[in-house]
Amino acid sequence: QVQLVEAGGGLVQAGGSLRLSCRVSGLTFSASAIAWFRQAPGKEHEWVASIGWNEQTFYENSMKDRVTISRDNAENTVYLRMNNLKVEDTAVYYCNTPAREFTWGPGTRVTVSS
Repeated sequence: QVQLVEAGGGLVQAGGSLRLSCRVSGLTFSASAIAWFRQAPGKEHEWVASIGWNEQTFYENSMKDRVTISRDNAENTVYLRMNNLKVEDTAVYYCNTPAREFTWGPGTRVTVSS
């Protein structure tokens, strides 16, 4: 059974930074692409970034200058570094495969204050 556990969110002022983590279990992590999504109140899940098994990265266009996705295969973990956070980045952040194959984890809440 695949489990996705996100962590690292919190309350931060606009302009601040956070590093989120996603620990994955139950699949061959080193062979898997993993993505970050976010869900703002009242909205659908929105794709943020993906990283392939070969570490090729992809970013949502409006965020690509402010976020960096990375992975640590030894720890079965994917990270999302977010800089220059904006109030509109406030959301619950989730990880999953890019195709959203698995049940969503608990997510990690990011709140950006002005």
